[in-house]
Amino acid sequence: MTQAVVTHTPAPAAPVSPEPARRGLVSWAVARSGWLGPIAVALFAGLLRFWRLGYPNAFVFDETYYPKDAWSLLRQGYEGVWPDSANADILGVPQRIPLTPAPEFIAHPPLGKWVIALGEQLFGLHPFGWRFMTALLGTLTVLMLARIGRRLFGSTLIGCTAALLMSVDGLQFVMSRVSLLDGVQMAFVLGAFGCLLVDRDHARARLAPGADGGRPDGDRAKLGLRPWRIAAGVLLGAACATKWNGLTILAAFGLLTVLWDASRRRWAGARHPYRSMLRRDAGPALLATVGSAAVVYLASWSGWFATDGGYNRHWAGGRAGLSTEKLFGVSLPQVDMTWVPAALRGWWHYHSQMWDFNTGLSTPHTYQSNPWSWLVQGRPVSMYWEQLPQGQKGCTAAGGCASQILGLGTPVLWWAACFALVYLLWRWFFRRDWRSGAVLCAVAGIYLPWFRYQERTIFSFYMVVLVPFLCLAVAEMLGAMLGPPGCSPERRRIGAAGAGVIVLAVMACFAYFYPLYTAEVFPMTDWQDRMWFTSWI
Repeated sequence: MTQAVVTHTPAPAAPVSPEPARRGLVSWAVARSGWLGPIAVALFAGLLRFWRLGYPNAFVFDETYYPKDAWSLLRQGYEGVWPDSANADILGVPQRIPLTPAPEFIAHPPLGKWVIALGEQLFGLHPFGWRFMTALLGTLTVLMLARIGRRLFGSTLIGCTAALLMSVDGLQFVMSRVSLLDGVQMAFVLGAFGCLLVDRDHARARLAPGADGGRPDGDRAKLGLRPWRIAAGVLLGAACATKWNGLTILAAFGLLTVLWDASRRRWAGARHPYRSMLRRDAGPALLATVGSAAVVYLASWSGWFATDGGYNRHWAGGRAGLSTEKLFGVSLPQVDMTWVPAALRGWWHYHSQMWDFNTGLSTPHTYQSNPWSWLVQGRPVSMYWEQLPQGQKGCTAAGGCASQILGLGTPVLWWAACFALVYLLWRWFFRRDWRSGAVLCAVAGIYLPWFRYQERTIFSFYMVVLVPFLCLAVAEMLGAMLGPPGCSPERRRIGAAGAGVIVLAVMACFAYFYPLYTAEVFPMTDWQDRMWFTSWI
């Protein structure tokens, strides 16, 4: 009997599903979201800030000072005098640059203008060139804020939310597109805050339990070299070398870092954490922050010292005394100071004059405002204004058109920030939340000192330095709306919906006011619709 041979035909191979590849791509993106998310938000911010950066082809507000000072630093090492026709000559075709070697008295230190000068060196003395560095820093600070928020709150989502909010804040947007010093200072201050956060984490890690489970003695442990705190001092010195109000921020951040040291030592089991902090941390902290800041500040004047033409460069001459006038508001007797180099005496007297100017300026200005109104954007600054009849520059409206740059923070964001600051105060006072305390410390150091100068001529756009910390406050509040870990899915959905509505409202508000931020030509009726309060006009 013949045995039948049964053969089995193999089934055709199933097609390879792309699903594993997709899952791999998603896993790759999630694993790198700590950088991909912040970079994506920064690219969005950069596109907004660099789009038509050279428009308007004009000197906007105080651009009549700083770009020309920056060019003078490039060419002479010090700020020179410009004739009254300089703006028209620079913007004219063909261009003429009528810089003179005569020295000019300048009320602010030179570093911020050296930063502006980098863009002019690359692209020339025209609007795109003198706005390039502020736009670049305005973009980089968005990236920095996302990473800082991620480290501060331990959440990429909250960090990116803070960065997204700042990317659509009108004040930060405007100050990133004009060549003023405050946007430069904001970048230095935010960078210093980030460095202190990294230093805090590194110092805490050094006091963590070792492999054997033991922990260093919290009272006696030495934390060694702390380069991130030195970096913070360098950046704070750069902030002071841009505008003097950086001094109060330096003081606030210095206090913050030593309080963190005391907290770490208590966490490590120190019986006397504040005493140990004063013995082992306060001195090095002072040297790292104030010492580094002083070196950077002095170095920022290197152009003035290296040349002979700067204002007050040879003021000392044969003078034996430092000054017989008031110095920083204090009357001094004649003191023999011949042992001090003449250049340093002239530099010191120059600073006395700068102090008198900055503390005594009271000339009325249409757009000056009181610090009480700044958080609610009570009096924004009009930096550029042009009213156009029908037929000019693309105006098609029968009633004419407006073209304006208004230094107005996105109202929905700033008003939400007022509530967020109250929430952070509650978190810090009742929950002892160090993250809320850190943000509030920055807010206090930046904002509160201005209340001493309510009679001085001051402006709301100074608060661009505050914007990153307001965005961190709002992002923390939105994170709380999402609910604590372990909350129910329903609670999470409701919180996410509420937080999403606030973020979308901020973005929609920015889009609505966008023409006022970019000097777009649009009908006067539309401009009037956007003047929500008479104090904005």
